[in-house]
Amino acid sequence: MLNRPLRIGTRGSPMALAQTGMVRDQIVAANPGLETELVVVTTVADKILDRPLSEIGGKGLFTKELEQALFSGEVDVAVHSMKDVETWLPDGLTIACILERDDPRDAFLSPHADGLAGLPAGARIGTSSLRRGAQVLMRRPDLRVVPLRGNANTRMRKLEAGECDATLLALAGLQRLGLEDMARSVLSVEEMLPAVAQGALGIECRTDDAVIRDLLAPIACARTTIAVSAERSLLAELDGSCRTPIAALAQIDGDVLRIDGLLFLPDGSRHWSVSRQGPVTDAERIGQEAGAALKAAAGDTYTRHLQ
Repeated sequence: MLNRPLRIGTRGSPMALAQTGMVRDQIVAANPGLETELVVVTTVADKILDRPLSEIGGKGLFTKELEQALFSGEVDVAVHSMKDVETWLPDGLTIACILERDDPRDAFLSPHADGLAGLPAGARIGTSSLRRGAQVLMRRPDLRVVPLRGNANTRMRKLEAGECDATLLALAGLQRLGLEDMARSVLSVEEMLPAVAQGALGIECRTDDAVIRDLLAPIACARTTIAVSAERSLLAELDGSCRTPIAALAQIDGDVLRIDGLLFLPDGSRHWSVSRQGPVTDAERIGQEAGAALKAAAGDTYTRHLQ
């Protein structure tokens, strides 16, 4: 047991604080008597809100400062949305624990329609997610995708102010904020395949910190860890980042894991899909093979447009 408060690093957005509070409660429940301290760390992604992430550095903008705080000893753990975690971690750090996944689907928000199909031609979909934008345009090339940054509350205010006609947000995030009633509908994974690891929370710590890893072990979800490992293996095979429109979801039925993946051109004009399945014990291999199949299918088009 740690003989001092566990210092938990988090971003300062309402979403980050809400989900970090959930994680803290689970850690304390699993380790009675443990004291905790939340340490708010401001990241580049919190400072630059007027440009898409793909233009300013990608996923690392959500995690770099938190990882620096881990290296410096300012915090013992950092809580992340796993969809924001870079494909490769810095040496010396590890995702020690992935909690049970919440609903990975995307929610549709609009004052004008209940779903994408109900929007008129030319309607503006606000999103800075290349994955969401590409899938919208793949299904509705007559719609317009416009940039929309900010936390969930900010994006909903921009929607209400008329900056766009509809937007898409992760359902899990809305649920964590108690705002799921704001969604007009929840999109099926067939209509909008989620981001890699969407809905999953991970806890990062120093690789050699055995005491911290022991504290986290009781709240780790083996099933979610297996699924996320398959999805991140697919992403790694494609060298994926926030600059690349990639979607993937692994689901487990008994001892069998199935992964579905999609790779897009940013304008949605072309896409490639893959499905693979096999024993859960081979999750990473299945993800790698799915990623390799997508890469081979896209061929030179992937190299030319998405790298």
